[in-house]
Amino acid sequence: MEQPPVPPRPNLARGRRPDRDHVVAEDDAGIEVAAPATHAVGMPATRSIVRRSLGQLGPVRALRAYRRMNQPDGFDCPGCAWPEPAEGSHHLEFCENGVKAVEEEATKRTVTRDFFARHSVSELRERTAHWLGQQGRLSEPMHLARGSDHYAPIGWDDAFALIGERLRSLPDPDRALFYTSGRTSNEAAFLYQLLVRCFGTNNLPDCSNLCHESSSVALGETIGIGKGSVTINDLVAADVIVIAGQNPGTNHPRMLMALEQAKQRGARIITVNPLPEAGMQRFDNPQTARGLAGRGTELTDLFLQIRLGGDLALFQALGRLLLDAEARAPGTVLDHEFLRERTDGLAALTAHLGALDWDAVLRATGLERAPIEQAAAMLAASKGTVVCWAMGLTQHRDAVPTIREIVNLLLLRGHVGRPGAGVCPVRGHSNVQGDRTMGIWEKPPAKFLDALERTFGVPMPREPGHDVVDAIRAMRDGEAEVFVAMGGNFAGATPDTAVTEAALERCALTVQVSTKLNRSHLVTGREALILPTLGRTDRDLGPADADGHRLPRAVTVEDSMSVVHASRGRFAPPSDALRSEVEIVCGIARATFGLPPETSASASAGGADDALFDGPPTRDPAAIDWEAMAVDYALIRQRIEATIPGFEQYELRASWPGGFVLPHPPRDEQRFETATAKARLTVNELVPLEVPPGRLLLQSLRSHDQYNTTIYGLDDRYRGIKAGRRVVFVHPDDVAERGLEDGQMVDLVGEWQDEERRADGFRVVAYPTARGCAAAYYPETNPLVPLDSTARGSNTPTSKAVVVRLEPRR
Repeated sequence: MEQPPVPPRPNLARGRRPDRDHVVAEDDAGIEVAAPATHAVGMPATRSIVRRSLGQLGPVRALRAYRRMNQPDGFDCPGCAWPEPAEGSHHLEFCENGVKAVEEEATKRTVTRDFFARHSVSELRERTAHWLGQQGRLSEPMHLARGSDHYAPIGWDDAFALIGERLRSLPDPDRALFYTSGRTSNEAAFLYQLLVRCFGTNNLPDCSNLCHESSSVALGETIGIGKGSVTINDLVAADVIVIAGQNPGTNHPRMLMALEQAKQRGARIITVNPLPEAGMQRFDNPQTARGLAGRGTELTDLFLQIRLGGDLALFQALGRLLLDAEARAPGTVLDHEFLRERTDGLAALTAHLGALDWDAVLRATGLERAPIEQAAAMLAASKGTVVCWAMGLTQHRDAVPTIREIVNLLLLRGHVGRPGAGVCPVRGHSNVQGDRTMGIWEKPPAKFLDALERTFGVPMPREPGHDVVDAIRAMRDGEAEVFVAMGGNFAGATPDTAVTEAALERCALTVQVSTKLNRSHLVTGREALILPTLGRTDRDLGPADADGHRLPRAVTVEDSMSVVHASRGRFAPPSDALRSEVEIVCGIARATFGLPPETSASASAGGADDALFDGPPTRDPAAIDWEAMAVDYALIRQRIEATIPGFEQYELRASWPGGFVLPHPPRDEQRFETATAKARLTVNELVPLEVPPGRLLLQSLRSHDQYNTTIYGLDDRYRGIKAGRRVVFVHPDDVAERGLEDGQMVDLVGEWQDEERRADGFRVVAYPTARGCAAAYYPETNPLVPLDSTARGSNTPTSKAVVVRLEPRR
C-alpha cells in the first residue's frame, strides 16, 4: 500500500558526503606511520591477545572463551570460515583476530533504551564505525517511528506484527528484499529462505554477492559445483601452493599453521599479490618456542608482485608455458588420460593459448617473463597443486574468467579430484558457504525448489530474485519498499555509498536483525526496526521443560572446506530480551502468515505434526509448524535432511566431534555435474584493463584491526599504521611522479565512464605496492566503487579495480 509522504527526519545531514559520515576527523588526526612488518603473529600477536583479555572480556571470561573456541564442545569463531585441522582441534585453536571478534561480541557493554534516548539518529550518523561498535551489545527491540529522530523500545510481538502488516500490504512480494549476512547459522538460514519463498519471492541478496560470487559462478560452470575441492589434508600434502589475491595473516590467520605444516613437508609456495603481506613472508607460530622467539617459517618461495587486474593474463601465461613444456617433452607434463576421459575443450584452449600475446601479458601483470617461467617450471614439476584465492581475485571485472583460467591450469595436469591438489576459494564470514548450501540464493536451482515443495507442500516462486547490486537498484528506483537484513551491515558493506544510502532511505520500512550497533541502523527507511539477536558466543536456551529446566541448544555451520559441525554458545546473553535468529524468523513468519502470537514460552514441539508433508504443493504457509521449529532446532535439521542432499542422519552426524563433510563430486569421485558431464576447459578473452595516464588503480582492503565492516581498532600493525584509517598506500615512484610527498593529504577521486566520485582527506603513505596501483581501507573507500561497475558473469562490485586520481588537499 502506498504510504503518504512524510517530512524528512530533522538534521539528518543528508547533504554530507557519505565517505565522511563513516569516519570523523578526530579519529585520524594522530596517524603514525612506520615501516611495514616482514613477519606475522609471534610475540606481537600474543601481547595483543593478552591485552585484549584484560580488557572488555576480563581474564577469567577470556580463558573460558579461548578454551571453547573452535572446539567440538564449544562455539565456532564468529570471524572467518577457516576449518579446524582434520586430525582434530589443537588445545588452542584461535587467532588474534578471532580473539578480537569474540571480545567484540562477548563484551558486557550494552546499548539500552537510555542510550537511544540520549543519542538521536542524526547524532549517531556522525559517529565512526569504530565508535558505534564499541558501545556494546544491543539489548532490546527498538522502533524508529516515521518522522522521529530517536529509536524507542517496542515489544517483540508488536515488532513482528508491524513487519507482518507491512509485508502483507505490499502489492507484490517482489517489492520486499531479504538480505543475509554470512554469520547466520544453517538452521536460521534455512528457515529464513523458507519464510521468504513462502512469502512469494526469491529476493535473497546476501554477502556472497559481494565477495565470492565470482568463485561460485566460475566453479559451477567448470567443475559443476561452486565450492572448493580441497581439504586441510590436501593443502598440507600439496607439492605447490599458489596464494593469489589473499592476505591470510590478517583475514585467515589460522591458515598460516596449515601453510607452515605444508612447508615442513616440502611444499613450495607461490604468492601472487600487488602488496607484500607480512603473513606470507614469515610466520612466527606462537604455539612454538621458535615462533615466539621470532625465528619462524619463511613461507613464500616465489613472490609475483602483480599489478591489479593482471591475474587473468598471468594464469593464461602459465597455461601456455605448460603447453609449451609438453610440446618439448610429450607425455611428461599434461595428464592426457584425465584430459581425455574427464574434460572437454582442450583443442580450443590449446589454440587460444597458442596465440597468446606476451607483450599484453607483461603489460597487464607488470612482471618480467623470467619469474613467470619460474612459476611455470614449479607447476610443471608439481605432483599436486592447490590454488587458493580470495577477494583479490573475485572483485575484478574479469574475476569469473580469471577463476576459470585457474581451473584450466589445474585440469591440464589432472590436479582436481586427487589428494594434495585442487581449487581452494577461501571464504570470509564464518557460515557464508553454509548459507548458500541452505538456499540463501537469489537464483535457486529448480531441483532445490522442487525439494522444498516436496518437504513443505507450499508452492515456491520460480523467477530469479535480486542480488545485492540489483537490490540497491530496486530500492533506488522505487521498486522495493521493505528491506529486511538478517545480520550484517548492508550500508557499510555495499558499493557506491551515496547511491546505496539514498536507496535505503526510499524504503517504507527497514529491519535489521543484529548483535551490535552499526551504520545500517542509522541509514533507514521512513520507519525502522532493530531486532537484537543472540551471538555465536551466547548460550541459547530453549523453553523450560516440565521440571523448569531450560536446556542449551546448538546450531550448525559449514566451513570453507564443506565441513558441517555444531556450535554451542557458552556465555550468558547480555540481555534477557534477546532472541535467537531462529526464533526471530519464526516470529516474523507467524505474523506474516496470520498465525497467532506464541502464547507460552514453554510451548514445545511435542504436539506438533512432525511428519513431513506428502502431497501436491498447495499448502498455506501458515500450516508449516513454525512454532515447533522455533522451540526444537532438531525439527529444522530434520527438514534440512529431507530437502538437501548430503545431510543424511544430520542430527547424529552433527553431534560427532568435528562434524561431517558434505559430498563434493569432483573431489570424491572426479565426477563433474556440468552440461557435458565433464570438467570444462574454457576459452577466456584477455582484454587488459587500461588505466589513463596519471591515474592509479585502487583496491579496497581490510586493516589488521578489522573484520569486514567491523572495526576493532585503528591500527594496522603489519602495514605500519597506527591510530588512524584514512591512508592511501602508493608506490614511492608513483608518489614522486605525481608531484606529491609521503605524508601529504589528498582527496581520492574515482573516475568511471563520465562520472566522478570522491572520498576526501587521505594521507599518502609511500609503500612497496606494485607500480600503478594503490590501496586503501573500506568502508572508507566504498563511495568510490560505482554501483554499475561489476564483474562480468557474477555482478560482484569491482572493489579491487577502481580508477582514481589523487588531488592534493587545498
